[in-house]
Amino acid sequence: MSEVWNQRYGTTEGYLFGTQPNAFLLSQQHLLKTGEYCLAVADGEGRNGVWLAEQGLRVLSVDSSAIGVNKARKLAEQRGVELEFELADLLQWDWGKDRFDVVVGIFIQFVAPEQRKRMFANIKECLKPGGILLLQGYTTRQLEYATGGPSQVENLYTEELLRGIFSDWDILHLREHDDFISEGTAHYGMSALIDMVARSRKDNK
Repeated sequence: MSEVWNQRYGTTEGYLFGTQPNAFLLSQQHLLKTGEYCLAVADGEGRNGVWLAEQGLRVLSVDSSAIGVNKARKLAEQRGVELEFELADLLQWDWGKDRFDVVVGIFIQFVAPEQRKRMFANIKECLKPGGILLLQGYTTRQLEYATGGPSQVENLYTEELLRGIFSDWDILHLREHDDFISEGTAHYGMSALIDMVARSRKDNK
């Protein structure tokens, strides 16, 4: 997986997905509190992790691509913020328990269903009681647009899928919608999206 992303990120000196934060993440700024510890999952070239650090959060940006992490470090330096970076295979990484106040997963649909099940279980485990998950991905209709994301339908999300996986959490927001997005050259055009904000229940920990 890291070889694939190294190749993608290495095709240009610029930023494949741009340097501005994801629009859905930006819309949830009101949920973020200064000093919270935040995990940016598969943060790539750092556009979201850097923005989160600019909001005053303590951010751990994790990705499997060395080229992506190096670009993220440069972006953080350019923007004058500090955050932790870790180069890791997220399927083998130790996520920890009750470690983070916020987990951000923006277009992290690079794994098949069995691996996704493990990754979501790790996300649940690593969030503190009452912690927030901010998740955006593509729905199955994205295959018709072909403006970004995986080509495997089984990697894509549906509302039913997310409601099932997070049935033991409080889902604060879950919406499927089609919108035009412009995130560098890799995510550009009309897209079939799904957004979710979910809170870990304290009584489940």
